[in-house]
Amino acid sequence: MRFSVFTASTPEWTPAEVVANLKEQGWDGVEWRVVDQPAAAPSSDGTAAVGFWAGNRATWPLTGLEESVPEILRLTREAGLGMSGIGGYAQASDHENVERMLAATAALGAGQVRVTMPRTDTGEDYPSVFARTRADLEWVVSRAAEHGVKALVELHHETITPSASAARRLLEGLDPAHVGAIHDLGNLVNEGFENHRAAFELLGDYLAHVHVKNARWVTDGSRRDDGSLVWRHEWATLRDGQADVGRYLTDLREHGYDGWVTLEDFSTDLPLADRTRDNLAWLHSLVGANA
Repeated sequence: MRFSVFTASTPEWTPAEVVANLKEQGWDGVEWRVVDQPAAAPSSDGTAAVGFWAGNRATWPLTGLEESVPEILRLTREAGLGMSGIGGYAQASDHENVERMLAATAALGAGQVRVTMPRTDTGEDYPSVFARTRADLEWVVSRAAEHGVKALVELHHETITPSASAARRLLEGLDPAHVGAIHDLGNLVNEGFENHRAAFELLGDYLAHVHVKNARWVTDGSRRDDGSLVWRHEWATLRDGQADVGRYLTDLREHGYDGWVTLEDFSTDLPLADRTRDNLAWLHSLVGANA
């Protein structure tokens, strides 16, 4: 397995700082975040706030992405890092921007790029959204084949593909050379958990990529009108979340997966540099202990 970091989880670093720090810490690669992110609200001192989803300094804008490709390549190559893929946010239905992302992925030699799925809280019935997305995905796969890359569908809570079963149903019959699934350990704590080995077997050739983070369910003791406790999920450190990361890596290896494992730790218990360094050391220890 090779380990990379998704830059959604490194908001305080510029792209140059990302590659310098990941190289120094011993990571194998980077997964660049690409999106036109919303402006961040100013912090209390009036400076621009930094956050995972807004004000993330390690994000390349989707608008003008073509002009950024040479700089992305230069930074990544000079640091001696691989690209585990591109973390895109273009919806499958947004053909113009999916085409842009596929073309950039090919130009970067990154091999694969995430294409996002619709949410399930829009009020539209699931079968209609699913059928429309399947048609969009067929177009995406045809364009991915033309570019010689692979489009990735992430197992993500609150979307139409929260589980391996849902993703397999959506992908069934499409060419696994040009479309696959991202199995995401942390997202499955929130929604969509299935026995990992069964899920890997179910996905089969569609198991294309892996994201690792952790999460947990918490309550502040508040209750609904009917008296039941209110629970919510939150991100946690790799060690402190509900998912068993060590068992997960063992299951992946025993299944025969030997691809990229991309870290996206959205906890804030440790400063960013300490967090990334500690995560890599712990992952290496888990792989070594279970080899």
